[in-house]
Amino acid sequence: MTERCVYIVEDEPKIAALMADYLRQAGFTVRIFADGRFVVEAVRSKPPAALILDLMLPANDGMSICREVRTFSAVPVLMLTARVEESDILAGLECGADDFVTKPFSAKQVVARIAALIRRAEGRVSSDPGSVKFMIDDARQRAAWRGQWLALSLSEFQILSALMKQPGRIFSRDQLLDQLGNRGQESADRAIDSHIKNIRRKIYAVDAQANCVVSVYGAGYRFELE
Repeated sequence: MTERCVYIVEDEPKIAALMADYLRQAGFTVRIFADGRFVVEAVRSKPPAALILDLMLPANDGMSICREVRTFSAVPVLMLTARVEESDILAGLECGADDFVTKPFSAKQVVARIAALIRRAEGRVSSDPGSVKFMIDDARQRAAWRGQWLALSLSEFQILSALMKQPGRIFSRDQLLDQLGNRGQESADRAIDSHIKNIRRKIYAVDAQANCVVSVYGAGYRFELE
């Protein structure tokens, strides 16, 4: 199984060390950040399985970090806070956090919630329990590959979403064009082939080894879990 690393962004060393110990006991590897200066670049260069993010940090606050991470990554985010006001929790969720834990907290609870977030992400995106491969966000009409949001047009999202939701099913070009809801505006063969080319290019930019959108000669396209 692929190693799963959790990033902890916490400026209180004892709290960070306690969470790290419990996470390691649960089988995760851990990287600790004492402030927010280098977190975004670390997530960008080597995406973790999940991110534990303190709301109040020196150099950069947790909400700003979460908001910036969400511009390119779908990594699960658990936010820690000493604030208990509903407005603060709602603001954190709105900026992209997946869950909230208020201080003081149980380290076991944090581990359980992190494990649940990772399982939920993995369950949505892949039959491989060790690797988050793709994610579909219908509400915001976006898709992520290997934890990074793809810069898809609306038509590209609609096509890729249809393929991702039914791995292994062959979609004809006409069936994919039906996903766009504008059959009269586009020629099926030309339009779909062009969209597929762009989708592949954007996935390859994230993962050069990906071969998930497969052409089926004379039939159309299908999505394959590698």
